Amino acid sequence: MSCSEIDVKGYFLEELSPGELEEVERHLPVCQECREEVARLATTHAALMTLRDEEIPRRIAFVSDKVFEPNWWQRLWQSAPGLGFASAAMLSAAIFVHAYTRPAPVTQTPGLDQVAVQRIVDQTVAQRIDPAVAQAVAAAELKNNERTAELLQAAEKRYDLQRREDMLMVEEAFDYLRKRVNVAQMAAYQEVTQ
Repeated sequence: MSCSEIDVKGYFLEELSPGELEEVERHLPVCQECREEVARLATTHAALMTLRDEEIPRRIAFVSDKVFEPNWWQRLWQSAPGLGFASAAMLSAAIFVHAYTRPAPVTQTPGLDQVAVQRIVDQTVAQRIDPAVAQAVAAAELKNNERTAELLQAAEKRYDLQRREDMLMVEEAFDYLRKRVNVAQMAAYQEVTQ
């Protein structure tokens, strides 16, 4: 008996008649492939049994149902005038809150010299600037200067080429004009000599 005649799925699900059941039970010890198929079916069955049962939905939802209508905030977000109004309201609220919660203005104490304080602040800032930052700034300036020089050189080349083209065109125009003048002179000379 070949494996194609054996109903392994029916055997596993216990749907075979007693005669067919005996045939499959005689075939399984002999055939490794069929035993592996039964083992795969058992694994699949065990995996399916770990899932919880869920009730089938009784109603199908349609796009026109209220469930699919956007919430008030989604409608506001998709509406340009509504979003503009909300933005203006938030800006107004921020200005209002800032007006009442801003800190008191700083008053100067009579004993402080503003120039001396500014000098101390400038010295402290200069001491704390990282040399790597200064190097990075210098490198960026150098790169920028090199790029500017390259651009200027390219522009000069372009203008030089344009000037040469213009000069060639002028020379061609003068050559053409000279030839026309020569032809006119020859014609005039021939008229005079005849």
